[in-house]
Amino acid sequence: MLNNVTRAELALVLDAAGLDPKAAPRILARTHARGATAAAALSTDSGLPRRERAFLCAADAAAKRIVIAARQRSPHDNFQKFLFTLHDGTRVEAVAIPLPAGPDIEPEQYVVCASSQVGCALGCAFCATGRLGFTRHLAAYEMVEQVARIRDEVGAPVRGVVFMGMGEPLLNYDEVMRACDIMSEPAGFAIARKSMTLSTAGIVPGILRFAAERRPQRLAVSLTSAIESKRAALMPIARTYPLAVLTDAMRAYCETSGERLVIEYVMCAGVNLGAADAAALVALLAGLRVRVNLIDVNDVTGRFVPPSPDELRRFRDALAPLHQPIVRRYSGGKDIAAACGMLAASTT
Repeated sequence: MLNNVTRAELALVLDAAGLDPKAAPRILARTHARGATAAAALSTDSGLPRRERAFLCAADAAAKRIVIAARQRSPHDNFQKFLFTLHDGTRVEAVAIPLPAGPDIEPEQYVVCASSQVGCALGCAFCATGRLGFTRHLAAYEMVEQVARIRDEVGAPVRGVVFMGMGEPLLNYDEVMRACDIMSEPAGFAIARKSMTLSTAGIVPGILRFAAERRPQRLAVSLTSAIESKRAALMPIARTYPLAVLTDAMRAYCETSGERLVIEYVMCAGVNLGAADAAALVALLAGLRVRVNLIDVNDVTGRFVPPSPDELRRFRDALAPLHQPIVRRYSGGKDIAAACGMLAASTT
């Protein structure tokens, strides 16, 4: 399938088929320009040699599809949520996040928040996806097609991808990295590697592998509490990888990559925003080059609620000793259940 191979892999396939391997960039460019499963349309393209057209037609016949089952647009912030049905009937969601127009940003550009698994096994207390349980990993092409279909539907360029949708990307490491490699091909989507972010709940082996391989994509760690017992109650993965182990892995990433690690802190009123929580976070992150993203919780059950302005201000001010960037991250699409922690592959 042309939506599941890198340029180097396609060159090998072409060579084995007796075709010119140097045609790989041209084929990928034409395929991805028309959609990740558009080989059938290219099979009649007079600009391609007849044997290449036949190859494309055969490749398209073998391709598995994902189908848009539903689409919603927020009238408040233009976030768009897409529900996809996969080849086996399972479903995932992805979100088109509009980039604000500005001097260096053309109107109508998007970042796609993509899913990497059907469901999730980690069971974070505040996350709708975690309540679904785990069904299966997504193949690379299923992630690539989320981006391709959204790009075609919104009719605008996709400039970045964040694996912050359904699933834990570092538990599906190989396929996620394959998807990143495919989408960064200059002859394909041409999305910059540094414009892709993987968000993990703290899968230590994956973080260490990511660091050891010196991957150019960005890494974000969902921390949510720097107090061991509290984090374990909110994020059960902490019982497998305690904070001391996770912190060592984060330090290894920072030292190896030289990049600033993104720390995602989901804010739950009256739960993880006290003075002790702030002091623990400052102590845990001391000496690390990080950016702390403060994110309002979006719990569809109502068990957890976002902080008041005063609670947020006190917590943010208490993080000043970190001397690191502290960012209040906007979580859009709440009115259509497209915000962080709300994706549940629902038709409503």
